[in-house]
Amino acid sequence: MAEAQCQTIRLKLLKIGALVRVTVRKVWVKFSSGCPYAEVFRRVHTNLARSGPLIPRC
Repeated sequence: MAEAQCQTIRLKLLKIGALVRVTVRKVWVKFSSGCPYAEVFRRVHTNLARSGPLIPRC
């Protein structure tokens, strides 16, 4: 994915079928058992979580 084009990233990571459940404190994402890019999505999520908040707190 390091050299992927925007279209490829959009197709593989953003256009996925998943069940999303939002609570007060958490967002749960359930992938289908046959989702071919679930592991890539998890890796991207882990890397984003390590980088800290995207919006600075006031």
